[in-house]
Amino acid sequence: MSPKYLLLEQPRPQVALIRLNRPDARNALSIAVRREIAAFVQQADRCTAIRAIVLAGNAQCFASGGDIKENSTLGPVDVIYRGWEKRDLWTTVARCRKPLIAAVRGYALGGGAELMMLADIIVASEEARIGQPEVTVGIMPGSGGTQRLPKAVGKFMAMKMLLTGRWISGLEASRIGLVSEAVDDAQVETRAIEIARSIADNAPLATSFAKEAILIADDSALEVGLAFEHKSFLSLTATDDFKAGVSAFLDKKKPQFSGR
Repeated sequence: MSPKYLLLEQPRPQVALIRLNRPDARNALSIAVRREIAAFVQQADRCTAIRAIVLAGNAQCFASGGDIKENSTLGPVDVIYRGWEKRDLWTTVARCRKPLIAAVRGYALGGGAELMMLADIIVASEEARIGQPEVTVGIMPGSGGTQRLPKAVGKFMAMKMLLTGRWISGLEASRIGLVSEAVDDAQVETRAIEIARSIADNAPLATSFAKEAILIADDSALEVGLAFEHKSFLSLTATDDFKAGVSAFLDKKKPQFSGR
């Protein structure tokens, strides 16, 4: 399947870049766009030649939010069914086993901010505009904003952002912990790809287990997370990559990991 609203790139070996490409609508997240994002994230997740994924938009807009024009044509029952599908599509993205890095330039508003928060690492332009303005049009976030934003920035900052609908800059987002890094606008994608390349150099099973352990820590009791961490650690000691890593360390060489 060839995407209509995405550009698929491979800027470095073992790194996939999925670029939203609906500039005429400021990368608004129609259901067709969401379906393509979920499908191609899942495809990259299943590809053994890919070890990290970068999600980007363009210089003007990461994603401006949901497609309000499309949503306005739906009846009440259709809205319910469409909402369930949106939830399932974003769940597919959230369950990606491989590290997902968002490269955010321009606007990341509403659904765009929610998509951004599905990533594991976020590199934003200092000048990016990030927010959840849904209340200003008589609605509220519906794809994770009320749940993921408080976990990132805390209850009180999330309340301020969600209830006022105000956006913040990428620089402020970095200060409050909403993004991993804020860099000069021209360097956003270069930095995101650099991080992805650094991740791809590591043992892929180890990075996937580590990612899952961190996500469990975010949602579970400490004992649950510790149990998963311990079992994952023991499992990794049986892999060829662990043996290769130890051997390379002892020989003072760079390890070559196979994912086995």
